[in-house]
Amino acid sequence: MNIGSEAQYRNMVNELNVDEGESSEPVSPTGQYFNSSVLSICVLAVLDSDIPIDDSPALALLKDVFLPINPRFSSLMVKDENGVKQWKKVEVKLEDHVNIPNFPPGLSPESYDNHLSNYLSKIAMEQLPHNRPLWNIHIIKYPTSNAAGNLIFKLHHSLGDGFSLMGALLSCLQRADNPSVPLTFPSLTSAPTTTSLSLKTNCIFKNIPNVLWSAFNTVSDFGWSLLKSSYVEDDISLIRSGGPGVEFKPIVVSTMTFSLDHIKQIKTKLGVTINDVITGIIFFGTRLYMQGGSNKLNSENSTALVLLNTRNIGGYKSVKEMVKPDPESAWGNQFGFLHVSLPELTTVESCKPLDFVWKAQKLIQRKRNSRAVFLTGQLLECLRKFTGPERHQRISPTLHCFYIISRVKTTSFLESKERSTLPLDVLNKDAKGKKTLDAKVKSTVPHDTLEKDTEMKKISMQKRKTTAKYIHSTLKNSSMTISNVIGPVERMALANHPIKSLYFMVVGVPQSLTITMVSYMGKLRIAVGTEKDYIDLPKFKSSIKNAFEMILKATHETV
Repeated sequence: MNIGSEAQYRNMVNELNVDEGESSEPVSPTGQYFNSSVLSICVLAVLDSDIPIDDSPALALLKDVFLPINPRFSSLMVKDENGVKQWKKVEVKLEDHVNIPNFPPGLSPESYDNHLSNYLSKIAMEQLPHNRPLWNIHIIKYPTSNAAGNLIFKLHHSLGDGFSLMGALLSCLQRADNPSVPLTFPSLTSAPTTTSLSLKTNCIFKNIPNVLWSAFNTVSDFGWSLLKSSYVEDDISLIRSGGPGVEFKPIVVSTMTFSLDHIKQIKTKLGVTINDVITGIIFFGTRLYMQGGSNKLNSENSTALVLLNTRNIGGYKSVKEMVKPDPESAWGNQFGFLHVSLPELTTVESCKPLDFVWKAQKLIQRKRNSRAVFLTGQLLECLRKFTGPERHQRISPTLHCFYIISRVKTTSFLESKERSTLPLDVLNKDAKGKKTLDAKVKSTVPHDTLEKDTEMKKISMQKRKTTAKYIHSTLKNSSMTISNVIGPVERMALANHPIKSLYFMVVGVPQSLTITMVSYMGKLRIAVGTEKDYIDLPKFKSSIKNAFEMILKATHETV
């Protein structure tokens, strides 16, 4: 079903209830924010198959491999009597989750490229039904210019972040050359910061300027991040329409591939990181597109929101490790965001493409050393703890306290009136076994007590909605989002189908431009999601490719 409009989507939010005694697990606060009347964000993960896809083992594979990965894949998101969302375990009808579209037969791969693009735009706009688990799989059995077939996973972001979902996806895959050997990944270790290096010196007085500068940057960057998330919007530009409800407008998804060896050449020659090179290419290419081929100063205030994994990790963990209590790299949504302003492009700088790499390095290094990323991550964590349930809590601490007080007052009033203690099952369950006050008890409870109990539930839900609005405005006030995950070094296979390439796209984001990246087998696949009929996607991709070629050429010319 199509979202259609913002109003229609908000009317579609399901009001299912969970009964006492049914198997359920609290939804994390961030999971609730990502599936609310304010936000509904999903991830499309696309696998390109080297051979035509045989869909006959699909249901068995889902039942035996996919569903056991995590209970959330076989659970509904429902509400308990306090309005708090829970994961409710259900029987999954797998045939409801598998979609095999029919395209016209006998077309060229280039024609099927267009059909695949249109299909991705279509499913990106569709809201996942709330009466079944929040995922779907689409099997494309038509050859495109990039693959003999495609497997598309649509997963709701409330199930987990990119790290969790990539870990789940990799649990279904094996090494194509030797399934008994585990997949390996590039190192995730980061370069040491200037602050950490300076702290190793013996002279404490030499560290004082660095510490003070780091503290100043922390306050400055964190304050700017708060302003950008709350009040200050980017300029309207060729990459930002800024209109209301942009997340409900159609998008177009396309990809391009770069050699990691070439990126490593630039990295080594300039003495920067791979992330610095990639970010510099994207910033330079974006400014080239915004300039539109003219020689005028391109000075629109544009900010990229870089999403960062806040786990302290050195690589992917197995799903079994991620779902353990208090694991090192827990399952779920654990991320921070980094506001990075796009450097301006002048006629002079357009002839110096390497400046964008060095500026990207300087900006990212400064913000990393300022600890602003850590503070923004902690801010989200505080908002989660204050406004919603934790992993092992049924309701928020505030609502829980008021609810206990309300119940104590209710019991005291009844005892004073009837001189007896009512059984807990009378207070807690109705004829259907649902946790509530029965009609007799309700008739004796003061009206103001019931109103207070109801009001506390409304307050708790309003706080969760407020936090979701904060995340929404953080995204909406920026021009673009950049996120990336690291894929394996070796070729993967799914049910004996070798995987040629893969990419992902985050959809439902209130922005006109989203860029995602994933590395795989020595290649970097960049996916670009743009607001349809607003951003010229072919021209934007051409600008990114030109930026890469100009930076690579300038690197070779550097002595």
